[in-house]
Amino acid sequence: MRNQHTVGQDISCEGVGLHSGQPARLTLRPASPDTGVVFLRHHDGQTVWVGASVRNLLPTQLCTAIGLNGTQFKTIEHILSAFTGLEVDNVLVELDADEVPVMDGSAGDFVQLIRRAGVVAQDRPQPILKITQAIEVADGDRTVRIEPSPTPRITYSIHYEHPLIRSQRYVYDGSISSFENDIARARTFGFLNEVEALWARGLGKGGSLENTVVLTDDDILNESGLRFEDEFVRHKVLDLLGDLALLGVPILGHLIAERSGHALHTKLVESILAQPHKWELLNAEALPATSRPHAGLTPLLQPRSIPLEA
Repeated sequence: MRNQHTVGQDISCEGVGLHSGQPARLTLRPASPDTGVVFLRHHDGQTVWVGASVRNLLPTQLCTAIGLNGTQFKTIEHILSAFTGLEVDNVLVELDADEVPVMDGSAGDFVQLIRRAGVVAQDRPQPILKITQAIEVADGDRTVRIEPSPTPRITYSIHYEHPLIRSQRYVYDGSISSFENDIARARTFGFLNEVEALWARGLGKGGSLENTVVLTDDDILNESGLRFEDEFVRHKVLDLLGDLALLGVPILGHLIAERSGHALHTKLVESILAQPHKWELLNAEALPATSRPHAGLTPLLQPRSIPLEA
């Protein structure tokens, strides 16, 4: 068990959106215990707050997005992954655009941003969702499953008909050090023959060799090469961690993913919340009384307070 954490101070970064190609400025701000991760934008003279919750999920392609009343925040998975990996539970994420800046295509720059701000322990225990029975979702040969486990773990397998990928499998042990050293710097990737199709769909406008590993038929275009021999599957682990953040609480279980992606990741979150008899919430007494599970309600954490951390 552990206490909740927030960032130590306001800190900002700038970049462009991977799909929109538009400039974006992102600012992290400390938040009080039990706030969760909340995205905000000043829009038309008002401030719109949207919690990082599967209840606010928007249908998108090739990224994860949330929104409310016409305000949306796209490609949030990498920064959510950084929060999960570094155990940052309460934070305000202010954006001046619709899409989180892609930075270098990984979570590495967000990890550095959080480290510069500092991670501060708060005086409130962190609830944790413990899996007690297996839950699985599937789409053909694509599956993601979570099983009971005494420690958090991810086993991810992918397969592509490309000589640099083929079949890759990675086991992630769920620790802060392994996230920083082995997962955070793994970049997003795409195939050269798909780029024009993405552009035709209005996607990928901000993609470049500075933020994406681009594969040709038998090699990659990036002169710097790969950061890890199995960078592709490591990035899938990164994405899964970010998508699972939409659950609203850390999860204790063994995730097993086969050829999965954003849609199945978030479908698993929905399936977990729909089956409360297959998990228990540890430290539930740490939640305000109005948020505790009862009579068929789930403990999906909505923002209960928005004030900045003093």
